[in-house]
Amino acid sequence: MVPAAGRGERLGPGAPKALRELGGVPLLVHAVRALARSRAVGLVVVAAPPEGVAEVVTLLGSHGLEGKDVRVVPGGATRQESVRLGLAAIPAEVGIVLVHDAARPLVPVEVVDAVAAAVRAGAEAVVPAVPLADTVKRVEPQAAGAPEPVLDTPDRSTLRAVQTPQGFRREVLSRVHAEALAEEAGGGLPPVTDDAGLVERYGGRVVVVPGHEEAFKVTRPLDLVLAEAVLARRRASDGF
Repeated sequence: MVPAAGRGERLGPGAPKALRELGGVPLLVHAVRALARSRAVGLVVVAAPPEGVAEVVTLLGSHGLEGKDVRVVPGGATRQESVRLGLAAIPAEVGIVLVHDAARPLVPVEVVDAVAAAVRAGAEAVVPAVPLADTVKRVEPQAAGAPEPVLDTPDRSTLRAVQTPQGFRREVLSRVHAEALAEEAGGGLPPVTDDAGLVERYGGRVVVVPGHEEAFKVTRPLDLVLAEAVLARRRASDGF
């Protein structure tokens, strides 16, 4: 599943982030192709902007994805809502669901395979992740531009930067989203930034498998420059 209904304003004005181009091809197409390359993936569901479903269907069809089982459904106002809507479009017999950011267009197929294999082996929730290269400080947030007091320095050997796709047992993902929806209706906790966070919130167990440095998220203009360089290297070396 690829939730792709957001605007991605940090990349600047223009088209939604998922439709920005990388090497002449929209990020969304790269992300769907990355999932479709895995033999573990039999269906890709894209949650598109509600007003842009027809455009996304045409876009995916025009980039050689007609032979894949790719379905496009209207997404929601938040990432959580888009995942819920996408989940509802997945056939009931599908027992393992991967959720992948459209803004991670270059995730290698071996990462997709590893996540799916870990769920198949018994994990209820799996995230790919990489060790942190930088020292991390926990601070007391202040107004924009003001100095922020440091509270402590976590041991970075215990920290990981999480990527996608994240993998789940279908019943676990459905349950935590239902609980989150009920809590939102009751004015409860704010949305989390990823689906594994929901599993953690509601008492589930999440495990980590190795991610990949090329599975980074394209969020800011500099990320797009780096992604262009990675894609150019891939095309030069293996005709990607």
